[in-house]
Amino acid sequence: MAPLFFAELGSVAAGDVIVLSGAEGRHASVVRRLRPGERVDVGDGAGLIAECVVTGSASASARGRVDRDGGLELAVKARRRVPRPEPAITVVQAIPKGDRGELAVEEMTEVGVDRIVPWAAERSVPVWQPDAKGLAKWRATAREAAKQSRRAWIPEVTAVASLAQQASLASPALLASVSAAALAIVLDPAAAQPLAAVDVPRSGDLVVVVGPEGGITEEESARFLAAGAVACRLGPTVLRASTAGAVTAAILLSRTPRWS
Repeated sequence: MAPLFFAELGSVAAGDVIVLSGAEGRHASVVRRLRPGERVDVGDGAGLIAECVVTGSASASARGRVDRDGGLELAVKARRRVPRPEPAITVVQAIPKGDRGELAVEEMTEVGVDRIVPWAAERSVPVWQPDAKGLAKWRATAREAAKQSRRAWIPEVTAVASLAQQASLASPALLASVSAAALAIVLDPAAAQPLAAVDVPRSGDLVVVVGPEGGITEEESARFLAAGAVACRLGPTVLRASTAGAVTAAILLSRTPRWS
């Protein structure tokens, strides 16, 4: 199976040659050690894939300048567009401590989550500002995980959302997305209804709310439920906040055409 790399839309959408440079070019030429004749796919992260063959090194450009970062020149053989997955799945992920957030993003991307909403829950220990470095790390992690798992669409990682009323964090869209979903689930280990008993729609948006290690507060749960979500438990054990989203997404997707 050909490896996948990401490039800018302009280079993926047009032309017979793609020059893969910068970090992607170094990865392809130095880490993967791809050689002329090998197959490579190049995507724009929004569904467009160019099927290519390596023709040579991009160390010398057409203008005679040397690209010291390395890279590859690729001949485009075909292009295809991959439609957005249906049903789409969003995970509202309470921000966990340390690097567990990046682990959660990586796992959710590999499973197939389409949209990740970092949630500043009341009991979340980290406090992010809208321009937090953590947000950039989550987005970079989603991109790299999409490349590794050969996804044509890079998951969207939104701005930080909250149910709080602070002007810097308040996010009316958070509850609106729950209300508009074909199915919205709040994970709660004490819920009466198991996830296995939920009917999963074959289209529309699926939304999963994952609380922090300390759990979702009664007020937060009430607001999600009032917006149309249902409380579900995964099973007899309690998962960490960093793994619950990926496990839930896998269970739901296994019951949709996406995993058939």
